[in-house]
Parts: sequence; C-alpha cells; structure tokens
Amino acid sequence: MRLYEIKDDENVRSVGTLIYYEKAGAFIIELQEYLDEWTAPLLFTKYVKDGIYTIPRDISFLWVRERIVPESRQNIGSILSRHRLKAYDEMKFLEISNGRCSQDSMYIKRIGEMPAYVSERVSKNLTDCIPLDDHILLCFFAEGTVKKVSLGKLTSVKDIDKLLRNEDLYLSCTIGPGGYSATFNDSIDIPASLLYTAAESIPFCASDFITFAQRGLTDTTESCGILECSRQNLDYMLSRNQLRPVKNDVKGNLYLKGDVISKRW
Repeated sequence: MRLYEIKDDENVRSVGTLIYYEKAGAFIIELQEYLDEWTAPLLFTKYVKDGIYTIPRDISFLWVRERIVPESRQNIGSILSRHRLKAYDEMKFLEISNGRCSQDSMYIKRIGEMPAYVSERVSKNLTDCIPLDDHILLCFFAEGTVKKVSLGKLTSVKDIDKLLRNEDLYLSCTIGPGGYSATFNDSIDIPASLLYTAAESIPFCASDFITFAQRGLTDTTESCGILECSRQNLDYMLSRNQLRPVKNDVKGNLYLKGDVISKRW
C-alpha cells in the first residue's frame, strides 16, 4: 500500500489522500471533510454534495486516468520506452508527473503515514463479509463490530436486484481492496460505510456460525489457490506473521478467508 497526499497549489491546501493498493492495482481517494461542492475536484462534486468523502474505487481510478497519458495514445510504445517501462502502469505515470495536469492546480506527494482522518474512517472498513442465507450479509468491521444487513434494504445500491436474483453472483461476495467494500464478482461494490450504517449489531447464533465456517474459512490448498502461490510461500508468510492460522493441523491449516484475501492487495 502506498499513500499520497493530494495538494492544491493555487489554494494552498490539502485536498485529500490517494491510497494505492499495489498488488490489486486499485485506487481509493479519501477527501478532506472541509471541502464542499464548490471546492472539491469537479469529478467528486456529486459525492461531496451528498456528504460522501470516501470516493469509490472506480471513480478514484477515473481521476487517476484523467491525469495521465492514455493507454490508447498513438505513440504509447515510444513513451513507455522513454521512461523505461515494460508495460503501461497508471501509478508509474502518475508518479512521473507528480499527478499534475492542465485542468487544475492539484498534485500528489508521497507520504509515509496514514493521516488521522483516514485512519478513523478505515476503522469502519470490512475485514470480512460472509453471504448468509436469505441474502443477508454477515459483516466484520476493523473496529471489532459484527453486523448483519439484508440486501433487500439496500435499494440505493446500483444493480442490487441482480444480487437478489442471481444466487451465484451473491455467493461470490468478497471484500474489496482495503476492506472499502463488499464486492461481488469484482463488478458490483457495496461501500463498507453504507453497510456499517445500514446494518445492525447482532450476537452470533449457531446456524450463523456453521454457515461462517462453511463459507468463511479456507484451508492450505485453497489459500494457495487464492494467492496463486506455493505452500512454501504460504509457510514464509506464516513465519513472518503475515497470516495467522485459525487451527494448526498436520494436514494443513485453516485461515480466515478475509485475512487471506487481504494479502492480495
């Protein structure tokens, strides 16, 4: 994960923070809450007007793409060669230009620590999300809260009807990069912030725990498949305390699936 402050030269202020998840190639932008619809970047005006300061990954990615050389550029091959790049890489081009473009006075600056306002927000991000029966999501949040939410209540989410009609699509639920969303087939995202506010804190019951065990745990072989690595690589992660097994066994280990998936970011 890399962090960049988005700064505005003309108005001498911080606009927000750009978070880049290297392995997933995903971007998230966290805006400062003192921005309004008149001072926020034009692309984010609608979100700020609605009181949303965490920008979804597709819109964050669009902001990045608007500030760099497009992949479809006719002479892209020579541009890559000039910068000694083997392949088109959005983050590389953004860093080369410091995020500057002719449309505004903004630029990016690499920072080493997550700002306090971003840390506060990510505490309510997902660490796991399990699809239960009857289209109810069991959500685990970074701050330790466990909540249930019925998808049928999330009428504001685009394509929610597809999840309610297609069981395979619903069961594809996983957590998006950084835990910022519950993601279905990498095509439909439900923001963690929406799940946090719409869901209700609940105690576990036996049937939920069984369903969690069936759908939320992964063994050594499946974990290697998710991470596309060997058992030796997985053992290395264990030795570095990058993964914590739920249960040790001579035939393999069990892991929280969300913990394994997070290592792909």
